[in-house]
Amino acid sequence: MSIHTIEQLAEAVRQFGHERDWHLYHSPKNLTAALIVEAAELLEPFQWLTEEQSHNLPPEKLEAVRQEMADVLIYLISLANTLGIDLLQAAEDKLAINARKYPVETAKGSCRKYNESEP
Repeated sequence: MSIHTIEQLAEAVRQFGHERDWHLYHSPKNLTAALIVEAAELLEPFQWLTEEQSHNLPPEKLEAVRQEMADVLIYLISLANTLGIDLLQAAEDKLAINARKYPVETAKGSCRKYNESEP
C-alpha cells in the first residue's frame, strides 16, 4: 500500500490498530504518554553531538532518526484519530495564530518568545 495523504495515513493507522484491538488501550492519556516516550527516543541519536554533527548524521543514525520520526507521527495520528481532530486544520490554525504572535517585522532573526521584550 502506498500512502500519499494525511487522510490515507490516518486510515492506515486506524486499521492497523483495529486489526490488533489496540483501540482498547489507545486512550488519549496513553497515546500522549507514548508520544512523549517516542519524542524522547527521537532525541537520543542527537545526544552529545555538536550542532555541526547533528546536521551530518551517519547513515545508521539517520535511519534511527527516520524510524523515531515515524513513531512520533504514528502516535500523533492515533491521538488525532481518537480525539477526532483534523491535524491539517489544526496546523493551519496554529500557523495563523503564530503569524500574529510572531510578525516578520519583529520576529525575523530572533529566537525570543513572543511575550519576551528586547534584552
